[in-house]
Amino acid sequence: MSVLDNWSDWKNFLGDRLNQAQHTGMENETVNDLAYQIGDYLAKQVEPKNDQEKVLADLWSVASPEEQHAIANMMVKLVNNNGTR
Repeated sequence: MSVLDNWSDWKNFLGDRLNQAQHTGMENETVNDLAYQIGDYLAKQVEPKNDQEKVLADLWSVASPEEQHAIANMMVKLVNNNGTR
């Protein structure tokens, strides 16, 4: 099963990656830029696997670039400290 199949697993996966990035000293701006790039890739290349991902994909598709950055930043906030490590 892929981490994309389950919303909780996906959030934990993102939280783990965020914690790793923060522990290696990655700047918040860099983390937010990466979150935007990942969100853009997922929206264009990956079929949503659950209802939450479908909502995010729909929001992303109608958002301006600035709004997409805001969505990515909110996802970072959502998963901050929610990883399993």
